[in-house]
Amino acid sequence: MGYDEKQANRVREALIDATNVTEKPMFGGLCFMVDDKLCICVRNADLLCRVGPDEFETALEKNGASMMWSGSRTMKGYVYVEDNALRNGKDFDYWINTSLAYNKIANPAKKRKK
Repeated sequence: MGYDEKQANRVREALIDATNVTEKPMFGGLCFMVDDKLCICVRNADLLCRVGPDEFETALEKNGASMMWSGSRTMKGYVYVEDNALRNGKDFDYWINTSLAYNKIANPAKKRKK
C-alpha cells in the first residue's frame, strides 16, 4: 500500500492553519497527527478520518464511507472514505472539518514504553 501524493497535498493544504501538524507513516498510508493525536490518514487516494464515537453513525451514512476494521473488531470513531466521494470540495471539507472538530476533544494515544 501507499498513499496518493495529490490527495496528501490536499490534506496538507486543508490543515495549513492547524497547529502542531506532523506526518507519520501508519495503517499502510500517511497519517496526519494534529496536537499529537491521529486526525486523518491518506491510504491510496482514500481517507481514514477520525470522527469520534458520537459522529460515527452519521458519518457512515455519507456517500463512500465505511467502517474501519481491526481484525474482527469495528474501530468505532474511525471511517474510511473512498476517493470518489472526496472529489467535491464541499464533501472533502466535511471530512476535514469533522476530523478536526473531534481532534479538539480526543484523548491522545497512550505512549508506548520502549
